[in-house]
Amino acid sequence: MQRKDILGIGFDPVTMDQALEKLEQYINSDKPHLVVTANPEMVMKARWDSLLGEILRRADLVVADGIGVVWAGSQLGADVPERIPGIELAESLLARAAERGWKVFLLGGEEGVAQQAAAALTVRWPALRIVGTHHGFFQSKGEGEIIARIKEAKPDILLAALGVPRQEKWLAAHLGQLKVPVAVGVGGSFNVWAGVDKRAPRWMIKVNLEWLYRLIRQPWRIKRMAVLPVFVFTVLRERLVKGR
Repeated sequence: MQRKDILGIGFDPVTMDQALEKLEQYINSDKPHLVVTANPEMVMKARWDSLLGEILRRADLVVADGIGVVWAGSQLGADVPERIPGIELAESLLARAAERGWKVFLLGGEEGVAQQAAAALTVRWPALRIVGTHHGFFQSKGEGEIIARIKEAKPDILLAALGVPRQEKWLAAHLGQLKVPVAVGVGGSFNVWAGVDKRAPRWMIKVNLEWLYRLIRQPWRIKRMAVLPVFVFTVLRERLVKGR
């Protein structure tokens, strides 16, 4: 499918099911693939961070993580079919991994969080094969050991919870060495799985108010969310330029 251009970032116009089918194809191909779940904040970061922008352009799959991206696509004639939250894509992929016997490595989070997440995930899916974990608070001098551990574990899926844009940059830089078929950044998902954080109630998720729940629970996010009005203004300005 041809990508849809939203403020200079190409999004794959896929549904959740179509995204999962692509991920299964990637795993069966046995070649490394980078998957990105991009929200409005990441789109705006990529407009001034040229490295992040290039990584998004080169990624094998970029899905719309955020109702703001879906809205922007509708305004700019670049429709994407639905929002695909990163945590839900990851959970659906893990469910399929448990069925298929795919191996998973968890990288990121504070000390002990990845292990807690792994324990919770294997309770949820007893057949899930988590072959390694490592926290995300490491320096460049310790990367060699981490890369060696991942290569030795030979996972089919690498979930990295290192925060945006660090996780995307780290995966892009090392995926050639790691040779993991599917690598995807999952932000704060480990904290949710480990029980450190909670997702919004289902009704808030369904009406696209998960961002508000996060803001109420974590007021420090106001600085990050300040980019959203800028995103909206930029989309409307782009629409005006295009004469839509």
